[in-house]
Amino acid sequence: MDREAIAAENAARPRARVTRHAATLSLLTLDTAAWCGGFLGAAWTRYEFELTARDCARVLAVALACAAIHAALTLLRFRTHGRHPIGSAGEARRLASTAAVAALVTLAGLLPWTQHPVPITTPLVGGTVALVLMATGRAAWRARQERHRRPVRSTERCLVYGVDAASERLVRALLGDPQSRYLPVGLLDDDPDNRRLRLFGVRVLGGREQIGAAVRDTGARTVIFSMSGADAELLRDVRGRTLQAGAAFKVLPPVRELLDRPVAVTDVRDMQITDLLGRAHRVAELAVERNGLAGRRVLVTGAGGSIGSELCRQIARCEPDELMMLDRDESALHALQMSLHGRALLDGPELILADIRDAAGIARIIADRQPDVVFHAAALKHLTMLQRHPGEAIMTNVWGTLNVLEACRDVAQFVNISTDKAANPVSVLGHTKRITERLTAHYAKQLGGSSYLSVRFGNVLSSRGSVLTAFQAQIRAGVPITVTHPDVTRYFMTVQEAVHLVLQAASIGRGGEALVLDMGEPVRIADVARRLAAEADAPVDIVYTGLRPGEKLHEHLFGADETDRRPLHPLISHVRVPALSPEEVRGLDPYADPDELIKRLAALCQGVGASLTMLPGQR
Repeated sequence: MDREAIAAENAARPRARVTRHAATLSLLTLDTAAWCGGFLGAAWTRYEFELTARDCARVLAVALACAAIHAALTLLRFRTHGRHPIGSAGEARRLASTAAVAALVTLAGLLPWTQHPVPITTPLVGGTVALVLMATGRAAWRARQERHRRPVRSTERCLVYGVDAASERLVRALLGDPQSRYLPVGLLDDDPDNRRLRLFGVRVLGGREQIGAAVRDTGARTVIFSMSGADAELLRDVRGRTLQAGAAFKVLPPVRELLDRPVAVTDVRDMQITDLLGRAHRVAELAVERNGLAGRRVLVTGAGGSIGSELCRQIARCEPDELMMLDRDESALHALQMSLHGRALLDGPELILADIRDAAGIARIIADRQPDVVFHAAALKHLTMLQRHPGEAIMTNVWGTLNVLEACRDVAQFVNISTDKAANPVSVLGHTKRITERLTAHYAKQLGGSSYLSVRFGNVLSSRGSVLTAFQAQIRAGVPITVTHPDVTRYFMTVQEAVHLVLQAASIGRGGEALVLDMGEPVRIADVARRLAAEADAPVDIVYTGLRPGEKLHEHLFGADETDRRPLHPLISHVRVPALSPEEVRGLDPYADPDELIKRLAALCQGVGASLTMLPGQR
């Protein structure tokens, strides 16, 4: 901060202090006037509107004494408990309790008198009137302040679709920010009970059928969709009607993304394809015990990947004793540190550049850093490429995981990141991930039921190399969108949901299990392609290329011999995984014939690997 900024800040502090003192003095003056007016009104009605000058003097004297008690209590509470914003619900509660105490103290002071200077009912009736006057004055002051803070009339006029807690917070934020680019001029909601409702002076003008009329009548140029938990069909319908009316369409992120902070104007954003996928986000229904990681030493492998980086971001908010982030990609670690701290000097001990293929190196790192919890997210994941190079999948996904498991024998918790392709696997990716589930179960059994477990979920939206990212890249390049099959479906989830499941696993999972999140209904990939094509600026063709080796038409969450059991949470299934001895996989030869190697991997997934004769070229 330069000298001019420091000088300006120092000069602003006395002005702010004077402003606060002036506001406090104004409130005390208002309260004194309210007590005097309340007591006079109570006594005046008690004497049937015949109040002498002498009676008025006595009433005012008692009122001033009560006002002094009220002022002393108010100042004492300011010093001990702080202050609430003027006109807020918190201040209203405190004002009512202070006024009640002041009135009761005044009443107690009058009771011993033989001849009461004022009617004995005056403190109670007058206190009630005074409280109404004080509250009215504060409400008027707050309304005046809110009018001054409202965006200028040149701001873009908007309509807000949806009346719920999120939209209420949004309207308050838009009206309370003088720098807001949006000025709400109306609300829209399909619920008949909300018709003619007002939020902060903004009225409900109708439902989705009235979007066109509301846009014309109010001059609104934007409709902001704000309904938590709304289905994709409603979102698409409202968007279509908005665009047809000639207005822009924006959305407010789901409340689950805003729980840690208040709604801000900057939260309003353009619609994303993830808003249109038509699956219910379930992360808000998963209660994560964040204290389970507080004060513990946590290591994340594959920290630079889509899952690993989000894991690190959420774990960092759990206040661990130390968060260690391991990856072989230095650029990914650079980007991760930048997202966490806003800087990336790459000079801290939290970043570990290492490859899980290096057994000795991983063992040394685990021994030196001694983590309490390990989240293993490092893996090769591109199905088609691994189908052509199964040896690479073995060296990273299988042996790399085995290296980490061997090094983590003294670690309290180990969470292996798996995939839905491990259920009834038919691809190299699915085979290797199923083998890692079985290896993890082996170490859980060997270490006496330790909390060594796996987490299984579907495709992660917008992760690197995901189908959604590929479709968007094809649209930007002006080439057709390629879909393997018109009927192919996949389970999708957001990266936030995936990481929530992983963190949940660390707290409720039991050794040797695979945890599976209820991901709703699978999504038809062709529908996603069509929706993206409809959003494009120019016409986009969709080309079907046929299923590739190792690809399924439909993915499954559970294997043929697995049962969907949910003993601890209605959205999380616990699947028992048969153990697989490391000796079964150490004999694999990554340089053997790919077709024979794939058969060997499939046999290991079925639990009969030990009975097979070693293939030629295997050591």
